[in-house]
Amino acid sequence: MAFLLQYIFITAFISAVSFLLHRSSLHRRLRLPPGNLGLPLVGETLQLIAAYKTENPEPFIDERVRRYGSIFTTHVFGEPTVFSAEPETNRFILQNEGKLFECSYPGSISNLLGKHSLLLMKGSLHKKMHSLTMSFANSSIIKDHLLVDIDRLIRLNLDSWTDRVFLMEEAKKITFELTVKQLMSYDPGEWSESLRKEYLLVIEGFFTVPLPLFSTTYRRAIKARTKVAEALSLIVRERRKAYERGAKKNDMLAALLAGDDKFSDEQIVDFLVALLVAGYETTSTIMTLAVKFLTETPLALAQLKEEHEGIRAKKSESEALQWSDYKSMPFTQCVVNETLRVANIISGVFRRAMTDINIKGYTIPKGWRVFASFRAVHLDHNQFKDARTFNPWRWQSKSGISCPGNVFTPFGGGPRLCPGYELARVELWEPAEEDKLVFFPTTRTQKGYPINVRRREG
Repeated sequence: MAFLLQYIFITAFISAVSFLLHRSSLHRRLRLPPGNLGLPLVGETLQLIAAYKTENPEPFIDERVRRYGSIFTTHVFGEPTVFSAEPETNRFILQNEGKLFECSYPGSISNLLGKHSLLLMKGSLHKKMHSLTMSFANSSIIKDHLLVDIDRLIRLNLDSWTDRVFLMEEAKKITFELTVKQLMSYDPGEWSESLRKEYLLVIEGFFTVPLPLFSTTYRRAIKARTKVAEALSLIVRERRKAYERGAKKNDMLAALLAGDDKFSDEQIVDFLVALLVAGYETTSTIMTLAVKFLTETPLALAQLKEEHEGIRAKKSESEALQWSDYKSMPFTQCVVNETLRVANIISGVFRRAMTDINIKGYTIPKGWRVFASFRAVHLDHNQFKDARTFNPWRWQSKSGISCPGNVFTPFGGGPRLCPGYELARVELWEPAEEDKLVFFPTTRTQKGYPINVRRREG
């Protein structure tokens, strides 16, 4: 044991000295963006995590922007990283993926999603798979299939609500069931709920030290990911046999099995894992936070309910939402946009420099990671008037937006459809107790946002 401790100490000391020498040499050779790489090995990771575990993570970036400018250097999750809090630079990073930058995420995320996930794909394969994914979210698919499933699943879940529910948990159930249905044509049941609980453990491990020996959370996440992969592998094998017998279904799994690329079971499972995470985590959080922000903004809530009541008055109680109804909810879309802007479900994206890159008078060295922060731009008072105030009316005339439309990048692109319309069936919700937002490892409320529900009479 004594030898082991000595070895660890000597290794850490050598690493620290090498880190300091390399950093000093690099600064002399290149004009790096200003900043602070923090402690050897750890960098500023602990400060970043500590900030995002609070209701107000902005100071981590705010303080560095004030000190160094909107492009600065730090060291997080084991690597030197250049942060961008500037829309023009963010756009440059996004537009040059595959040319100057390639996708790169912390090892914990990469390991848990799998090497074949869409998030980590590159080049022509990424373009092809991205196109395939988008084909299942185009307007015709939404009109003909998705809205029907959204309406049915939300009604089913609302009917099971008691007088007090945890909205975040219920929203996650709805969105997970919907995503499973769209990807694999599975209706909700014990199997989907068991799978969802394992997913919770996987997501908790996203921003941890990717070493099972040192991180209990990561160790649990790896075990949960194995269970998820085993469950999905069983489905893929069954569907492949059915496909070979001539059985056809209209879902994402069918498209993967029928493709010319002859994907292996492992590739398909990794692809499904990433899509389930994306659909599960983002939409459920949007639904929950929209309710939270509306509850805290009574005028917006009243206007939203008026818009929904106008649509409901034209329909019978059991009649489903149609595409034309969705298109006639302009204020609802304003609420969704503002929820995305304020909550920042996706705070930014990681990329890696494929070569030395000169930008704004600085050099980003080849191999360094960059982080394009959407959150910093969305909450910048120079881009949005009263940027840290929930104000859905800013999207009506765009009077509260002093920037080009492409500065609003909640997902690296435009906003997504939020399946929250059927919440209008609930006459009134009110917070059961005070709850606060936290942003690590994902955006959520601390207590799951408990609400009291009163149902409409008749």
